[in-house]
Amino acid sequence: MLGLKTYFLAGHSRLPQGMAAQSVYDSLTITVEVDKKYGVIIESSCTLATDHGKAYVQQILKGHSLQDGIDDIIDALREGYRGKAVNALIAAVKDLYGQYEN
Repeated sequence: MLGLKTYFLAGHSRLPQGMAAQSVYDSLTITVEVDKKYGVIIESSCTLATDHGKAYVQQILKGHSLQDGIDDIIDALREGYRGKAVNALIAAVKDLYGQYEN
């Protein structure tokens, strides 16, 4: 065993109709690498269509500790992300957090 000090988690949700990413993916996926000890998100990615959108979500997630819950992440997405995928992003974060709690 390698003794890795991180978890790899994924959260999924359905994309709304009419999104560019929907022509490539049926669902939205957010993946994160999380420090096991402190629950801090080290790295993340998501299946939004644009690199800019992906980078924006990464900025919101990186450095956040899942030990503190996800309310701050959800608030940041609701406040800052004004695209059609905001509800799908929030649902994927909630699914991801459920994986973390298990």
